[in-house]
Parts: sequence; structure tokens; C-alpha cells
Amino acid sequence: MNFHSMNNQLKNAYNPETFRALGHELIDLLANHLEQTINGKSKVINWKTPTEQLRYWQDNLGKEQSLKELFSDILNNSTAIHHPKYAGHQVGATVPVAALADLLGALINNGMAIYEMGAASSAIEKVVTELICRQIGYDNESDGFITSGGSLANLTALLAARKAKSDKDTWMEGNNEKLGVMVSSEAHYCIDRALRIMGFGNKGIIKIPVNKNFSMNTDLLEENLQAALKQGIKVIAVAGSAPSTATGMYDNLLETGRFCKKHNLWFHVDGAHGGAAIFSSKYRHLLHGLEMADSVVIDAHKMMMTPVLTTFLLFKNKNHSYATFNQNAQYLFSQQGDEEWYNYAKRTFECTKLMMGVRFYAIIKAHGTNIFDEFVTRQYDIGRAFAKVINQHPAFELLLPPDSNIICFRYRRKNLSEKSLNNLNATLRQRILEDGKFYIVQTQIAGNTWFRISIMSPFTEIATLEELLQYITELADNDYAQVDSDTNGKDDKC
Repeated sequence: MNFHSMNNQLKNAYNPETFRALGHELIDLLANHLEQTINGKSKVINWKTPTEQLRYWQDNLGKEQSLKELFSDILNNSTAIHHPKYAGHQVGATVPVAALADLLGALINNGMAIYEMGAASSAIEKVVTELICRQIGYDNESDGFITSGGSLANLTALLAARKAKSDKDTWMEGNNEKLGVMVSSEAHYCIDRALRIMGFGNKGIIKIPVNKNFSMNTDLLEENLQAALKQGIKVIAVAGSAPSTATGMYDNLLETGRFCKKHNLWFHVDGAHGGAAIFSSKYRHLLHGLEMADSVVIDAHKMMMTPVLTTFLLFKNKNHSYATFNQNAQYLFSQQGDEEWYNYAKRTFECTKLMMGVRFYAIIKAHGTNIFDEFVTRQYDIGRAFAKVINQHPAFELLLPPDSNIICFRYRRKNLSEKSLNNLNATLRQRILEDGKFYIVQTQIAGNTWFRISIMSPFTEIATLEELLQYITELADNDYAQVDSDTNGKDDKC
């Protein structure tokens, strides 16, 4: 056998005609899935427990089946994000053209550590990043890049903050300062995680309580800053939420920005979910003050209909995006004195990067930027309208009027304790999950259990959400939940 020649199995794996045939089959399958999902003809999720799902795919591995059958199996065991009755986690319903762009990127596989390995995608990323910077209100001194998810982007931004505001060169000397960052108690857990990774510890993560609207109480920033200073902690930054994940409420970015400017602190905004409102003519005001931020995170895979993961990390001063990681790799970078925007490995955790900007660029080329305005505005409008429906329904309680498309509410029944109500709502949510007709999640707010929905599908209507309320009421009335009654101390059927 000639080991320098390609064998038949390898040739067949790369056969263009085989790919063409399989590609047509897959596109037809996905188009049918999209049609059925949009029309609500299928379940949102075909629930299996983790153990059942694992066993299914373990058994499947040795099963003889076509790739079309395999793809169908995957679809049938996956959550239908485009479904009108999907209102769960903050993952967007991908615009089909962006999925096609992802297919292109997956096949040509141009990693983006250095320009010559991803020339087109590197330039495209620069173009879309500059577009987002302008939309925020930054000037020509801004810059940024795209990275794999909000957690990584927030960590990178906080590393940049430490680089800019610490008196020590932590990169070279290690972490030997008592540093602190102030952040809302309702901020996404990835902020806390990032700071712990960076060695800040409990004392360096300064949680600011929220006000009655569940946004960071900016009136408490000054006293918390002074208390930290008395403990020998140097506060370097304040992180605002736009919005918080649990309740969907925006922090007061303008007041936070003014506070940071007064004390020469880094101002970071986690706009992973709601930063896309920069495109909404109606809801742009929620981000008033965003242009003051030193760094901003926006997930395009949440409210800009782009495949996961596609996260913009933007810097008001472009120099901060280059100064975070000071490493030399001579075999990669030829011009060490140049900022080299086109060599992204100089600025990101990731060396090999996916062609994430191509997905976003394709949406703009096909549909223009107005599609982002239309989508964000529509989803936020429905969120407000649904809140009014909840307020008028005798069986439900709204946590608070929403800022965004995230709404928290719960089912109520007279003569039940808070503990019983929590058990009831948790039980109802589990029933909803197992049935698969709808998909929603739950959250804990001040020790109580609430339904939490994110209106992510562009096909969800008010009538869909009214049906959800009716469905929850029927579940409760049909003996699906048992709770302790305050009236007799025994289990009371609901």
C-alpha cells in the first residue's frame, strides 16, 4: 500500500458531490423544521431526563442509520428556539441567512489568530465592530472585537480595567494588590466568576443592593466606595447591567457613568442581553449613558438573531483592547510595534477564532440594520403588553413592570403560605417542561420562586402568552400540583 496516496474512505469523505447531495437533504430537513416550528405544529421540547438522553445517544452510536435520519433525530431531541411557545433562556431565533453563513465558515474553517489565516473574516469583523461602536455613540478612537460568549467578554473587559486602573503590572508581577469592583447584586453570575478567577475574592466583589425596581441603587455607590477604601481596598471599576439577567431591568447607566468619571473609575457595562437596544428608536433611552462606558459587552446571539456564540466586546479607547495581553509570539506576529488590528490573537483569549463576524455581516447584507430595530422594539413591546395582561389576571402576580422582554410572574392561590406558593410554582414549571407544549424557566427572587420568560421568538404573539396563562391555570386546577394549605396544615390539592 502506498501510504502517500489517499485511500478511498478519505476520498469519499471529501467528495463534493456527496456533500452536495447531503447538503440539499439537510437544507430541506431544516426548512421543514423551520416551517413546522414557526407554525407551532410541534412541541417546543420532547423532554427526556439527562439519564434518558444519554442512554438514547449511547445506544444510537452503534445503530445503523442514514445521516438524514441522524439529523432528524437531533432535531427531535433539541429545543425548538423558533417556536412561538419558546420563552425560556435568552437565546435568539437565528435568522436563516446567518445559519448559512455559519455553514460557510464551518466548511472553509479559517481560524482568525492571524490575518493570513482569515483575511476576509478578519476584515469583516473590523467592519461590524466599528458599526457597533458608532451605534453606541463612540468616536473614531474606539475599537473592539468579537469573542465566544458574554462570560469570556466580561472577563476580558475586567482584565482590561485592571490593566488600566491598577498601580501594579499584574501581568508581569502577579496579583499583590487588594482590588475591588462594585457591581449590582442582581448582576449576571459571570461577573462574580470573572472577578474570582482574577483573584479578587469576596472582599473585592462589592455587591451594591438594588432598589425597588431591581436595578442597582446608585445612591449607595459613594458609601460603598468609602467603606472599601477604609478596608484598604482600591476600587478600580463599576460594572453596570443592561439589563440584569434575572429580572431584565436596566441599571441607571448615566448616573453610574457620572460616578465613575468623578472618581476616575473604569465603567463597564454588561449589555449582553439588552445592549441591542442601541438599534431601537423606541427603547434606545434605556441605554442613556452607555456612551460613557469604557467597555461594553453585547451578545448578538441574544437580541440580534445571530447563532451562538457571537459576542461583541467594545472599548471606548482602542488602546485598551491592545494593552490587555502583552505577549510576544514571533512565529505569529511579524510587526511587533504595530497595533495590528488584523491579528486578533494579540487582543483576545482565543487564538484560533470562529468566523463570527461573517454571521452578523450576512444579516446586514441580506436585511439591513433596521431588522434589529424591528426585532428589539417588537419583543420589548410584547413584554410590556404581557405585563398588563398578567396584572389584570386574578390568578397571577407580576413581579414588576418590565424594562425589556424578560418578565417575572407567578401563579397565586388564596390561603397559601409563601413556601406553599413556591412549591406550587416550581411543580407547575416542571409539569410545563415535561409536557413540552411551552418552554419557560423559573428564577429565585428574594427567596421566592417565579416563572421567568424571555420573549425571544419573533413569532410569539400576545395570544400565545395568554394561552400560556390559561395552560398554567388548567395545570393547577387539574390536580397537577399539591401544596400545604395554610388553612388546615394538610396537603391541599390545587
